[in-house]
Amino acid sequence: MAAKRDYYEVLGVSKSATQEEIKKAYRTLAKKYHPDNKETGDAEKFKEATEAFSVLNDEQKRKTYDQFGQAAFDQTSGGANPFSGTGFDGFNFGGDFGDLNDILRNMFGGGFSGSRGSRRNNGPIKGDDTFISIKISFMDAINGTTVNIPLTYDKQCDSCNGTGAKNGNSYETCHTCHGQGRILQQQRTIFGIIQQETTCPTCKGSGRIIKETCSKCNGKGYIRTKESIDVKIPAGINSGQNIRVAGKGDRGINGGQNGDLYIEVNVAPHQSFERKGNDIYLTIPIDFVDVCLGTTIVVPTVYGDTEVKIPAGCQPNQVIRLKDKGVKDLRGNGYGEQYLKLNVKTPTNLTSKQKELLEQFKASSKESWIDKFKKNFKK
Repeated sequence: MAAKRDYYEVLGVSKSATQEEIKKAYRTLAKKYHPDNKETGDAEKFKEATEAFSVLNDEQKRKTYDQFGQAAFDQTSGGANPFSGTGFDGFNFGGDFGDLNDILRNMFGGGFSGSRGSRRNNGPIKGDDTFISIKISFMDAINGTTVNIPLTYDKQCDSCNGTGAKNGNSYETCHTCHGQGRILQQQRTIFGIIQQETTCPTCKGSGRIIKETCSKCNGKGYIRTKESIDVKIPAGINSGQNIRVAGKGDRGINGGQNGDLYIEVNVAPHQSFERKGNDIYLTIPIDFVDVCLGTTIVVPTVYGDTEVKIPAGCQPNQVIRLKDKGVKDLRGNGYGEQYLKLNVKTPTNLTSKQKELLEQFKASSKESWIDKFKKNFKK
């Protein structure tokens, strides 16, 4: 018979591990190796981990194990265990491991979150939320729009109110679980005989037995429905934000209402405008003469064209702010700004007259920019 591995090694913890660390390690291994886990289930490793946990999680057993080792828990060849009667007389693993959530609930007071099988409530349960994505144009996001969205989902039957029973009342209380939807069963485990709460096999957790099914939904409690809904997209929405539509998600349980539908909005980029938060950025070309002399130009904004005064002496890449020409804030805090970046354009094909005038301008200048730079550079 192969020697058993050290219990601390089995759980992957040190001999100085706290009880909380031991519990956490066992939770991980139990979830991984439980036979119900189709991907990583391993009955032998599950037994080994559970055996190790049953000893190390008990302070008295742990002290005995630390002092005497595995011998304190093994049956002797003569059939008698020297520790018999002390609570350390070996382990008995049957072939039925039971529901993992039930086992862990008995050990820790709760199973793994997200499993409907561990719920005790057999009353109406709201359905799960669902998610879809849509794409809208940049300007529709700025100004708001309405989008028509086709949906296919399970809608609660209005004839039986989701019960599956004729007229919503042609059912009786389950005699097995007495309407609780759960029953208590006894199971032999390493801890002895314990009680486990499981789903009632007669009513499948609903707590009632249907006497006459609803003819409209054939006892399902819901009807597969196709419909189109108009969804209002508010002005100012940004890419990645969600819109909630109540009652259009997955169907509920035991007559519970549907979950909600969440619509993720993705905004297409614009060829010229760039959005950062609630601000809009736009690069505009401008003639170098206009930035020298100053001018008034008409520029596009997300709300239409507007006049902008360009002061004389503006420099390339200078930014001009247009107040309240940005995106409307969804929370009602006004509007963002629009920022204009000046992309000064220099002519490349000058006429003779233009060259002559520029030469005159250059000659009239007392000092060039490069001369000023070099003078300061030498200091």
